[in-house]
Amino acid sequence: MSNELKAKYPSEPLKCWKKAKELREKYYRDYAMAHEKGGIRWSGGANNIEPIPAAFGKDVYPLTGEPYGASIAYDKPFAAKCHAAAEEAGYPRDLCAYMRNYWGSMLINKFAFGGPYQHPDFYWQFHVCSSHAKWYQEASRIGSKIAAKGAPVFVTDLGVGPYFLKNEKTGHYYAAPNENGIRYVVNQLHEHIEKLEKLLGRPFQDELFFEAAENYWENISLWTRICLLNQAIPAPLDEKTIFSLYVFLALNKASGEFVEFHRELLDEVQDRVDRGIAALPTERARIMDDIQPPWGFLQLYRYIEKFGCVCIGSVYSFGLMGIWDIDEDGTLKPKATPKERGIEIKDRDQCLTLLVDTILANIWSQNIIEQSFKAYLMERVYEQWHCEGIMIHFNRGCEGLTMGAAEQRLYLAEKGIPVVGYEGNMGDEREFDLAETEEKINAFMESLGLK
Repeated sequence: MSNELKAKYPSEPLKCWKKAKELREKYYRDYAMAHEKGGIRWSGGANNIEPIPAAFGKDVYPLTGEPYGASIAYDKPFAAKCHAAAEEAGYPRDLCAYMRNYWGSMLINKFAFGGPYQHPDFYWQFHVCSSHAKWYQEASRIGSKIAAKGAPVFVTDLGVGPYFLKNEKTGHYYAAPNENGIRYVVNQLHEHIEKLEKLLGRPFQDELFFEAAENYWENISLWTRICLLNQAIPAPLDEKTIFSLYVFLALNKASGEFVEFHRELLDEVQDRVDRGIAALPTERARIMDDIQPPWGFLQLYRYIEKFGCVCIGSVYSFGLMGIWDIDEDGTLKPKATPKERGIEIKDRDQCLTLLVDTILANIWSQNIIEQSFKAYLMERVYEQWHCEGIMIHFNRGCEGLTMGAAEQRLYLAEKGIPVVGYEGNMGDEREFDLAETEEKINAFMESLGLK
């Protein structure tokens, strides 16, 4: 007798998959070739306000560090060379894995997508995680040592306290923007803009800034709506596919090209929901996970599917770039964009204020400050996306997002939610045991009644 599960739903590949690959390749090619076209390169974190650099011209191209570090991790032979170079230079293995991969690529002078490493003209970073500011400060030092290209570093402090507070009566969280904190961040940005104008020898163009800001808000709004559609049964997308799609917001939320792609993706996912097209045709159970996976071992998600179980997403893939609000009953919903709220952008300060309000509402900014919020969100996604269990990655490669993971597991277990944990590292393949993790999944799936 065959152990192969029978399909319950129709399934088909994403029509926009080819376009997604082309856009991603173009992004890295544009960055690498920017100087050949007389353009400007900058590098910094994915949790960023990209409309500010975009206001200096249409020929300004970013390289965001976290997606670049993850791309290195996916290519295990290349990652091994980066690990070795970083460790030989004296950087310990308990630092952020993305950061070590990034530095290693600089040290061996190889760009993950071919050719020599391409140094930026400046670093542009927002500081929440304890690694963020130091990441690019050290990158600038490495550039000075190996290529005499120590680019200036602009760091904006976002440590202004939690954006969401708990209603003790209902147990739900609610948005509570810190107006003084927002002004503190906006004032820093005004200062950075003046310094960038002097550095680049170009004016900051408000017209380009407003256009890029509208793209920023529309990109994150579209992504949040796409994630909402995955509540459907069967799920139109699976987590492994979602990881390849959410990345565009981590690359450049200010991109008009990415707005067009996300509109196309939203229409296609809606069509899949309407027609009952499944990411996993054998879907008979649904789980979610929490944070970054071990990027060198994404086959883990295909292994789960052998049980007829689809991973519908995570607080990470939904919330790293999507911006959410919370209804009084705890329902997660997309945060309305300024345009949806009827706000007309009139000046630079107003636009900066609205952008800072958006970035502070990012749930991962909150997790660094107060970890119980992540456990609450995991419970909400578990219920709202109709899950049967949760998978937690004790990720030694990211202290910031793994912070509080043990307490979060206890919280979920006390709520009666089935949870399985596994150890690993998002960016260092040496710290993940695939066979051991599969054994844990076997036992977890059996506890859910799956074989």
